Amino acid sequence: TVWQTLPIGPTHQDLSPYQSLSAHAGNQDFIDLAELLQTGLLADAELAQPIAESRQQLLAIAAQRFYEGHATGRKGFDLAGFEAFRARNDYWLDDFCLFCAIREVQESPGWLQWPEHLRDREPAALQAFVDQNQARLARIRFEQFLFNHQWQALRDYARSRNVLLFGDIPIFVAQDSADVWANRQFFKLDARGEPTVVAGVPPDYFSEEGQHWGNPLYNWQVMAEDGYQWWLQRLESQRHLFDLIRIDHFRGLQAYWEIPAEAPQPRNGYWVPGPSDHFLQACFDRFPDLPLVAENLGIISDDVEELRHRFRLPGMTVMQFGFDGSPNNPHLLHNHQPRDLVYTGTHDNDTTLGWYRSLDDRTRHYVNDYLATSGDGMPWPVIEAAFRSVCSLAVVPMQDFLGLGTEARFNTPGTITNNWTWQLDWNFPEKDLSKIIAESVKRHGRLPPV
Repeated sequence: TVWQTLPIGPTHQDLSPYQSLSAHAGNQDFIDLAELLQTGLLADAELAQPIAESRQQLLAIAAQRFYEGHATGRKGFDLAGFEAFRARNDYWLDDFCLFCAIREVQESPGWLQWPEHLRDREPAALQAFVDQNQARLARIRFEQFLFNHQWQALRDYARSRNVLLFGDIPIFVAQDSADVWANRQFFKLDARGEPTVVAGVPPDYFSEEGQHWGNPLYNWQVMAEDGYQWWLQRLESQRHLFDLIRIDHFRGLQAYWEIPAEAPQPRNGYWVPGPSDHFLQACFDRFPDLPLVAENLGIISDDVEELRHRFRLPGMTVMQFGFDGSPNNPHLLHNHQPRDLVYTGTHDNDTTLGWYRSLDDRTRHYVNDYLATSGDGMPWPVIEAAFRSVCSLAVVPMQDFLGLGTEARFNTPGTITNNWTWQLDWNFPEKDLSKIIAESVKRHGRLPPV
């Protein structure tokens, strides 16, 4: 059994997990504050406050108590674990803490708007900031330790229940991130730090106009000089969190869509060769058992698939994409491949019920005929078709299991509002739904081995 998530890093105000403040850090909003009662880092009365308004303050209180316990050697504090976490993550942790602390003090939308001496990481200015903001830096460092501590407990519990955690690495990072601020040499930036070119995609299934993501693009030539160490460290941090890892926009390793920073439209971009085999070979030389899955959706040319096959990487098929009328569509059930993963839909799709309701009559009849259904009980005919697939793993979004419509869509590519906000209502009929899912999984031979 596999539980797949989107990227779990700290987000900007738009909440997109694909525009994170860090390629390594965890989102502090996932920290369970109630757990801090058990170690005395917080008191019941403190947790009674509205958490949304006081979360950072509560974490600051907990951090202060943790460091006091650290200094005095009080029992109940994972001192060895904290020091081990710092040592294991020293290649990103200090830069991230410094980045977030400056961001808080500056109250600015991005590091390009910081005073020049901080923007450009002048050593004397950074040291002065560190000296003046010890408590703030300590709180942010503690938050990351706490996130990691709780995540590892979750992972241990998942393993005890034979559940693997499946993570997601966005191929690009956000301009306003600790990664770009601290490693400008690895990105195509001008002398001030502004991107000269940005990432996106040409028009495709998800967007008729293409998409202007705005991420800075890598200077792959510079990255290759040290054997892609920045990327290898990124993979290392994610291997510590997940059992399987998806590379989002895998096709960008073969060729990526480069848009001039001043270009008004995504269609003004052009394809640029990526690092391809040289990069992937470096990854597998360092991590021979690297559990990668390639997100191969969108505009996928033969050379992208050839690259994927050379490294024997599983790809993705999406049930919703199969019904364009072509019997050779790779997303149609009879064309699935055993090594791949099948999805009813991804976070970029409408829910399967919403998708089905939006189909024109001709396509809806085609779906019904192909799946031998009247359409009643949708989306379960699509879910069960995915379970019948020869693909090694079938992945179903929770919205589909719950039978929700477009109102529960998680993201609409090419838009910047009303995304990333759907949350599971914990009052859903868990036992009834679990029984239905278990019976379907068993009926289609997808029960995990005992």
